[in-house]
Amino acid sequence: MNILAKKEGFAADAKRIIQSIGLPRLIILTFFLLVLLTAHLVGMPLAWFMGDVLRRWGMWGFLVLAMLPTIQSGIGPNFGVSIGAVAGLVGAVFSMQMRYSGFFDFAGDPRSVGVGLVGLFVAIFIGIILGSLMGILYGLLLNRVKGSEMAITVYVGFSVVALFNIVWSRLPISAGFMLFPGLGEGLRNIINLRDDFGGVLTNLWSFQIGQMRVPTGLLLLFFFACLCMWLFLRSRTGMMMSAAGANPDYARASGINVDKMRILGTTISTALGAIGIVVYSQGLGFLGLYNAPLTIGFVTVASVLIGGATVKRATVFDVLLGAFLFNGILTVALPLANELVDAPGLPEMIRMVLTNGIILFALTRAKGGR
Repeated sequence: MNILAKKEGFAADAKRIIQSIGLPRLIILTFFLLVLLTAHLVGMPLAWFMGDVLRRWGMWGFLVLAMLPTIQSGIGPNFGVSIGAVAGLVGAVFSMQMRYSGFFDFAGDPRSVGVGLVGLFVAIFIGIILGSLMGILYGLLLNRVKGSEMAITVYVGFSVVALFNIVWSRLPISAGFMLFPGLGEGLRNIINLRDDFGGVLTNLWSFQIGQMRVPTGLLLLFFFACLCMWLFLRSRTGMMMSAAGANPDYARASGINVDKMRILGTTISTALGAIGIVVYSQGLGFLGLYNAPLTIGFVTVASVLIGGATVKRATVFDVLLGAFLFNGILTVALPLANELVDAPGLPEMIRMVLTNGIILFALTRAKGGR
C-alpha cells in the first residue's frame, strides 16, 4: 500500500512538472538534446554549431519579439510581419544611399565600425518611422476584420511584399553598386553589406571560446529589447493592451479603447519587424529584396509557438526560448540530417516540415483542440 502511494505521488509530481513546463516545450527540448547528442556521436563540431546558434538567435530575435505585441493585444500571431520587414529594407537602402552620397563623412573611414554603426542605426530609425506608419494603417484594417486576423495577416503580408517588388524596380537610387548592372535602374535582388554595416553588431565585442564565437553586441541589443518589452508590458499602457486582448468586453467596461490598443499592438509589432530585418540582414551580410521577406512570418510565428506561446497569450520568456530552440534545431538538425542521409534537398524539406508542423499544432490548440 505504501509503495502504491509512493508511485501515485511520483506520478502526480511528474504530471505537475510536465504541466508547469508544458508538454510541447518538453517534447521540443528533448528533441533538441537528442539532436545535440547524435551530432556529438557522429563527430560534428558542436562548439562551432553552438556559436552559430547564438548568432542566429540574435539575428532572428527582434523578428520573433515582434509577435508579442499582436498576440497580447488580441490579434494573434502576426503572419504579416513582412510589412515591417519591407519598411526596414527601405530604411537600409536609403541609409546606404546616404553613405554613398557622403552623408556619413563626418564619422571617418567609410569602412570603419563607427560608420557601420551609424549606417545601421540610420536604417533602423528610417525603418521604425515607416514601419510605424504602415503599422497604424495595418491596425485600422485588422480592426475591420475581427475574428479573421490570422488569415488576413497572411494575405496582407504577401500583398505588401508583391507591391514592394514594383517599388524596388522603380526606386530612385543613384548608388551604382545597388542597381542592376547595365540597366541603370532597379535594385538588385541581393545587395552586399560588406562595405556598409554588414556584421557590425555580430562582431561588436565578440569573443572566442574554443571553436564557439559569442556575438556579444548582437545578443546584448536583443536582450535589451526584450527587457524594454518586459517593462512595457508591466506599464499601465502595456497592461491595458494585454487586458484588451485577454477580455475585450471587460476591457471596454473598464474604459479601455480596445481598437486603439489593437492598433498599438500592430504598430509596435511592425516597427519591431523593421528593426528585426535590419539586424537580421547585418548578420547575414546582405539585403534580400523582392520576394526574400515573403515567408518570414511563418518562421517567426513557429519560433514563438515553439517557446510555449499560444495564439492568445505570450511572454518574453516564450520569445527567448522559442527563438533559441527553433534556430538551434534548424542549425544542428539540418546538417545532421545531411550527414546521416545523403538525399538532395532533405534539409530544406525538414525545415519546411518543422516550421509548418509547429504552426499547424498551434492552430489545432487555438480553440481548445487536443
